[in-house]
Amino acid sequence: MAEQATQDRRPAAQPPPLPAKYTRAARKTRVGEVISERMNKTIVVRTITRVPHPKFGKIVKQIRRFYAHDEENKAKTGDTVRIMETRPLSKLKRWRLVEVLQK
Repeated sequence: MAEQATQDRRPAAQPPPLPAKYTRAARKTRVGEVISERMNKTIVVRTITRVPHPKFGKIVKQIRRFYAHDEENKAKTGDTVRIMETRPLSKLKRWRLVEVLQK
């Protein structure tokens, strides 16, 4: 009798975990202008975001610089590019080049 009671209380079998492409959240993307391409396989992208000031409500520009990986060195200074968040590639690089939108 005691064996049947313990067998009935076992947790249900867990389904296998889903592959990463189904469970991972969408990666962030940004559009900005290349301000430096002097480093090998690295570009510096400046993004400008317009947000209201928290206290006064005036629209202000927030400028942010991102270091992005450019495997083929195809982005040049002044280009408009799209970058995507990725795993850390170096001390500063957390983004990679997706495409050059405008030369």
